Amino acid sequence: MEPVKVAIIYYSATGTVHALARAAADGAEKSGARVRLRRVAELAPPEAIEARPEWARHLRDTADVTEASTGDLAWADAVLFGTPTRFGNLASQLKAFIDSTGPLWYQGQLADKVYSAFTASNTAHGGQESTILALGNVFYHWGGVIVPPGYTDPVQFQTGNPYGTSHVAGDGPPGDVVLEAARYQARRVVDTAAALKAGRAA
Repeated sequence: MEPVKVAIIYYSATGTVHALARAAADGAEKSGARVRLRRVAELAPPEAIEARPEWARHLRDTADVTEASTGDLAWADAVLFGTPTRFGNLASQLKAFIDSTGPLWYQGQLADKVYSAFTASNTAHGGQESTILALGNVFYHWGGVIVPPGYTDPVQFQTGNPYGTSHVAGDGPPGDVVLEAARYQARRVVDTAAALKAGRAA
């Protein structure tokens, strides 16, 4: 059987979600998956970006990360989406990308894939769970197979979020525990996608 193909598609303004996405990519690759790490297009006006030095710096630092396209979704067996919270919802940049997927959805090309999500907020209780649940609404419409991390690994009892990896950015960059949670979530996604792929091939 061919390796599982995983797309990790994310938006990150200042680097927190980018760090989670890289950890997820590492976990997926170590599980034997072929991985595409993709950032969605930045849509904020230049004056807003330049007003926050850490935002402008991160945009420059990740200029070499390939921009996501709907072709990445068509290619993938499984997709992990990452976004910071925006008032308990996903960032407009990721929403704009998702809103461009209508033709793929209409052709049934988004159905039966494995989907999962991760997030970060600036404060504790800052909308992390509702953001992941909001992405779940998209996955329902696509006919996806949603795979959360749940409490299925000891690291989940340390991070405490069964919906998906999440981090409080106001506490600083993601540490070892949350990065391991992102790796674990990706491994669980790969394992589930591999089982589905094998079952369909049988």
